[in-house]
Order: sequence, then structure tokens, then C-alpha cells
Amino acid sequence: MAAYVLRRLIGSVLVMWAVATLVFFMLRLVPGDPIAAMLADVGGPEEIAAMKAKLGLDRSLLVQYGLWFSNALQGDLGASIYGSRVPVTQIIAEAIPRTLSLSLLSFVIAIVIALPAGIISATRRNTLTDNAVSFLAFLGLSMPDFWLAILLIIIFAANLQWLPAVGYIPLAEGFWPWLRHLILPAIAIGTAFSAIIARMIRSSLLEVLSSDYMRTARSKGLTPRMLMFGHALPNAMIPVITVMGIAFALLISGAVVVENVFAIKGLGRVLIEGILNRDYPVVQGAILVVSAIFVFSNLIVDLLYGVIDPRIRLH
Repeated sequence: MAAYVLRRLIGSVLVMWAVATLVFFMLRLVPGDPIAAMLADVGGPEEIAAMKAKLGLDRSLLVQYGLWFSNALQGDLGASIYGSRVPVTQIIAEAIPRTLSLSLLSFVIAIVIALPAGIISATRRNTLTDNAVSFLAFLGLSMPDFWLAILLIIIFAANLQWLPAVGYIPLAEGFWPWLRHLILPAIAIGTAFSAIIARMIRSSLLEVLSSDYMRTARSKGLTPRMLMFGHALPNAMIPVITVMGIAFALLISGAVVVENVFAIKGLGRVLIEGILNRDYPVVQGAILVVSAIFVFSNLIVDLLYGVIDPRIRLH
């Protein structure tokens, strides 16, 4: 196990390096000059050249890459090229708790909805209940998260005035204020993912419930509860865990639209603003963090396989 984890960690670092390197060069191959755009109204060619020299953007790409990579190895991701030159690590450190809070709450909501829905649908196959769950899952997949977010704001923030429409309150300032600001965006994001997970639970459970060993377990007189939670569900969770791991990584990196709707400056919003401004250090740092989230989410999923099913051995 230790050797497997070590190999995966080395591979993860190499993947993150490859992604960061690709993003570094692709950003600079895109037409346009961020410094010229930034100083278009207040500076001439001399000021533009001076700013490029100050930021090191007048050097060759290989030199810029070497400097960035050596600094990144020391934990220095540079500073934003706009405004007061805020360090990228500070920007990301402020954004990650917001995105993680939103993603974790969305993930919990998705599991709370998906697990009972998938079980009920599988145990009542081809009934009215199964068709109703399938219809709701299809509806959840079809609704754009930004449309649902706006609908939730209109109903619960504007009309009923139960919950705030925008903003973020850190958990350190109180659980209830934190939850009140995140519950609407979490529902908007978690709904679609709950539909995906529910459908996966249903299909996986149906396959397990029709297997020979489940028929043997029934013939031994086990109760339906023991059959479901002691035998069927644990054996059906392997593909579901895979989907959950991918879903959680997508929740973290793909919440940018909902973050913008609710004015939450999380990691996705930071990344989009960096791309629009061509803020090289911010984009590179954000992509590095997002790639780390994807890579380590996959690693955690692989390790969970052995926990869920002891027959699986990781080598």
C-alpha cells in the first residue's frame, strides 16, 4: 500500500507539473499584451516597456518559465500584475475556503438527495415511484445551475426574504451566518450532481440485486434491511464512489457561474477574472491548485476502493 501511494504521489506531482507548464506557455501564446492593455490610457511605449521590465515579461519564455518554476518550488507563485501586486498565494488562500465551503455543502446536499432516491428507485423498479425519481433526476440534469440559482434568489431572497442573495460569511464568524449565505448556491450546484449520483446508484444497485449471491442471501432469510445495507449497497458503491470523486472535483472547479451569481469570490471566479485580465501569475496559480484537487481526488477515490471492498488490493 505504501509503495502504491508513493508511486501515485510521484505521478500526481508530474501531472501537476505538466499541466502548469502547458498553461504557462499557452497563456503567452494567446495574442494580446496584458501590459499594453492595462496601460493603454495612461502610458506610452516607454511606460509599457518599463513595466514589462519590472515584471520580468521582457525576458525570453524559457527564462520566465525557469524563474517561475524555481519560485513555485519554494511556494512562491508570484504576484498579480494588476493593482497593488497582491501575492497569488494570498489571493488563492482567500478564495479556497469559500470554494471548499460551497463545494462541501453542495456535495453533502447531493448525497443526502441522491442516496435515498437511488435506493428507492432501485428497490421499486418500473413502478410509479421509480418513474417519478427518474423524471426528477432528468429534470435536475436539464436545469442549468445558474437558472436554478436565479430562481432560488427570486423565491427565497427577494420574495420571502428568508435568506441573503449575495455574499459570503466565514465559518469562524458563526455557523448559522455561514450556512445562510451558502445554502442557496449549494442547492443550485448540488441539485444537478444529485441527479447524476442517484442514477448511478440506481443502475449499480439493480446490477447487484440481480446477482447470484444476493439470491443466495435472500434464500437464507435475511431481512430486506440487512440485504440492502449489509450486502447490496456496499457492493454497489465502487462505481458510485468513482462518480462521487469526479463530481467533488468538478464541484470545486466548476462552481464559477454560481459563484458569480451569488457574488462569492471563490477559486473559480478568481480563475475567470485572471483569464479575462490575462493575469498570468493568478491563472497559473489557480490552475495549479485546480489540477491538484483533481489529482488528489482521484487518489483518495482509489484508496477508498480498498476500504469499501477488502478484496481489492492496491499494488
